[in-house]
Amino acid sequence: YSIHSDAQREQHDYYATNPNCVKDLVQVETFNYYILEPCCGEGHISKALIDAGYFVFSSDLIDRGFGIVKDIFSYPAWGGDIITNPPYKNSVKYVKHCLDIVNNGAKVAMFLKLTFLEGKERYEFFKDNPPKVVYVYSSRQICAKNGEFDKCKTNAICYCWYVWVKGFKGEPVIRWI
Repeated sequence: YSIHSDAQREQHDYYATNPNCVKDLVQVETFNYYILEPCCGEGHISKALIDAGYFVFSSDLIDRGFGIVKDIFSYPAWGGDIITNPPYKNSVKYVKHCLDIVNNGAKVAMFLKLTFLEGKERYEFFKDNPPKVVYVYSSRQICAKNGEFDKCKTNAICYCWYVWVKGFKGEPVIRWI
């Protein structure tokens, strides 16, 4: 349960990203042709990236009918960029692992809540791993519990695209979408 809602959270924290959010991201940011989507769910992010011309390798811990079944933490390395919407409850762990497995200069883009910026653990993480850019949505976006967009009409959460470039050590830039 959440302190902000009576609804029970999805067991594996599966909240699908609206494909339009991916379209927004690729209009403002360029990526390597090869992209790993390690939390692909039903393929909402992957399909939008494929439509945008990228080669996407898709996997998820749970078989939801798209990609292969593979735990993100079993990837020892990835030669391209990574774009995903990780389970929020373990998001720092996911970001750390993704930054560990990509090459210097590679991008890791995560669709996360604006509140990802706060917290003592994240503050310590950001000191060594600042995102290069944070794209904040000026209007609320919908992440659909269990991928059921037809049941999700509104959202009170502000989402952002956080883009890390491995090796970047400057001040993050905030931009709005």
